[in-house]
Amino acid sequence: ISQLAQEEENDDANEVTWEDQKKINTFSKLNTRIQNIKEKMEELMVQKEALDDLANELELVDEDEPVLYKVGEAFLHLSHPRAVRRLTKDTAAVDQEIATLVGRSEACEEEMKQLKVALYAKFGSAINLDE
Repeated sequence: ISQLAQEEENDDANEVTWEDQKKINTFSKLNTRIQNIKEKMEELMVQKEALDDLANELELVDEDEPVLYKVGEAFLHLSHPRAVRRLTKDTAAVDQEIATLVGRSEACEEEMKQLKVALYAKFGSAINLDE
């Protein structure tokens, strides 16, 4: 097996400066943050689907009958109007949280895009920033 001499190896490689390392670390942190956001979004989408199913069920229920509504880990008997109000509030909260996460994800992706441009400009194919 032949090995490159140290001088030949260093001729082709760009030196990684402290600023470059900070950019690489920032990119890595943002990538991890996006992965966490995606996981949370999946959880919220399951919650949103359950709330949508509940909305459909509440349309079919007699308005005089109490409704079992899950709050945390417990189920409470609520009147139909109160259950509808609670459902509206819970749906709005999930929608708001989804919108917040989408905004955070877009901000991370934009910053990652800028870092990719800078890092690929300097290192070319010597660096891999794709998942």
